[in-house]
Amino acid sequence: MTDETTGGYEAFLEAVDEGEPFALACPNEHWWLPPRRICPTCGATELTPEPVPTVGALETYTRIEIPPPGFGDDAPYTTAVAAFGLVKMTGLLRGVDPDDVEVGQQVTLSLEETAAGERVVAFRPQ
Repeated sequence: MTDETTGGYEAFLEAVDEGEPFALACPNEHWWLPPRRICPTCGATELTPEPVPTVGALETYTRIEIPPPGFGDDAPYTTAVAAFGLVKMTGLLRGVDPDDVEVGQQVTLSLEETAAGERVVAFRPQ
């Protein structure tokens, strides 16, 4: 594994934006989002970039009414955890009324911007 192959978190964001997200897998089938140099579960140092599905399922979510610094103009918003194959990601849930969100709902993975112009992982209902 080299930085040229994985490129860290910025490369991950670019891959999401291009519709080709990846995660790093160790020989023991633990999956992690970059950047990683070793597997936190087993200590393996041979991490391989593997494709991640662009469609996943919501596992949990919460509505944020009082945002942290940098997200004030986005509030209220919904943050969610979704499983994309063997990888779980946290992102902003967009394009759905918070009252209509359901655990298990299918979502697509995307890269979007906050009101402050920060790039973030986002999920949209499929």
